[in-house]
Amino acid sequence: MTSNRPEDGVRAWQVLRNPKVWMVPTIIIGAVAFLLSLLYMGGIVNPRADLDRLPIGLVNSDGGAVVGGQQQNLGAQITAGIATAPDPKGQIDWRVLDRAGADEQLSSGKLAGALEVPAGFTAAVAAMGAPAGPQPPARPTMTVLTNPGVGSLASSLASSISQAAAQQASAQLGKTLTAQAQAQAQAKAQPPGQPPAQGGAATNAAALQLADPVTVEVRVGHPIGPHSGLGLTAFYYTLLLVLCGFLGANVISNGVDVALGYAASELGPLRTQRPVVRISRTQTLVVTNVMSVGLAVLTSSLVMLATVVVLGMDASHLPLLWVFSVCASAAVGLGAQALIAAFGGIGQLISMFVFIALSLPSSGATIPLQALPDFYQGLAVFEPMRQLSDGVRSILYFDARADAGLARAWIMIAIGTVAALVFGFAMTRYYDRKGLHRFHPEVS
Repeated sequence: MTSNRPEDGVRAWQVLRNPKVWMVPTIIIGAVAFLLSLLYMGGIVNPRADLDRLPIGLVNSDGGAVVGGQQQNLGAQITAGIATAPDPKGQIDWRVLDRAGADEQLSSGKLAGALEVPAGFTAAVAAMGAPAGPQPPARPTMTVLTNPGVGSLASSLASSISQAAAQQASAQLGKTLTAQAQAQAQAKAQPPGQPPAQGGAATNAAALQLADPVTVEVRVGHPIGPHSGLGLTAFYYTLLLVLCGFLGANVISNGVDVALGYAASELGPLRTQRPVVRISRTQTLVVTNVMSVGLAVLTSSLVMLATVVVLGMDASHLPLLWVFSVCASAAVGLGAQALIAAFGGIGQLISMFVFIALSLPSSGATIPLQALPDFYQGLAVFEPMRQLSDGVRSILYFDARADAGLARAWIMIAIGTVAALVFGFAMTRYYDRKGLHRFHPEVS
């Protein structure tokens, strides 16, 4: 008598010895692991080497002064020298602006930072060569303005580049001042037969100060709130919206398949299979799309509740942030549903690459776009994370300005939504017309 007990059937080792059991998981998982490694690490390995035209403001606020009987403007000379300095790799986009223009571009996220030669710079330099008084003259200063709203790395890169440019300008100016001091000392040489004057044109300390005369001061050019994660809250908030839309679409798709009888439900040892509901692919997509939009309202509200209310994240324009969050998460959900409807189970993997694997490294939220390889900059033109993070960043850090990325984000949400609906329903209608239904043989 034959036993029908499962434990009397095929043994695990017999299954594991079958190469066909290993083939598909091995190929898919291996390829995914290799591609994910290339994609995620490829954009961050060497951002300095990949830097391409990082926008930095260059401001001359110096009004000049009379030096040696002649009107001079050392600020204009320094900024012109920095702007025209050789940059064979094209890593920096120096933008010569006045202070108002620099402030406007810092507050809209168009500049990663700025370098300013302040008012009174030439007069301060001239004072260093004047006869010593009871108080030493104040050293001339150049100001580096940071912009943490564009991201901590972009702001840091701009700051380090600006400081290096200021130090190089100080060294060049120091050579000129030192040469002038030596010429003055020679002109005042002692008469023959007398010992040289102690101290010469300057003391050792003064000579060192002349060699590097400029003090570099770093200040925040466009401040953001203290609960803004140093400019990273926009990225992580966007990531939450994308994950909610993507994961929600997958859970909804599987849940609807279970409810309609096309997949079994397993909870621990309990397995249930509902009767199959005869429904077209197009009507199924309508169901999953409506659920994705509906649940986007719930998940976006909960994301805001957790981040803004519970954790105290700095955020303004809360109604706009909520509406944007709902629309962004819904657009991702509709895109994922279209891919699942078109490609079936493998559509979940495809949507993972579209919305996560390719999107994260090309978002420009952690590594600035200007520091990404060309491949990722190309992806950033259409990948959703870049568009959505720009919109969130504008709302959180730049007073919801349209030119800070919000207008582009809304346009791309609209384009993505329309593309998802057109592609999804075009594919399901094609399958339905061809008779490629999902009915089980016993109910077809």
